Amino acid sequence: MSTTPEPEPRAPRPALVFDDPLDQQTSDDTDRGWGERPEGDGAADLKRFLDEKPPHHL
Repeated sequence: MSTTPEPEPRAPRPALVFDDPLDQQTSDDTDRGWGERPEGDGAADLKRFLDEKPPHHL
């Protein structure tokens, strides 16, 4: 009688994909994340402008 444990089944390996990577859209292809802010009121826009204005524009 053998007391060796049964081997556990291995997880399947990820499949290789040979699609053209340039056909897929990346996060860089969208405008999301490039500094656009949601629509707001004029006061918020003015505050942002004053906060982000370079010192030599005073």
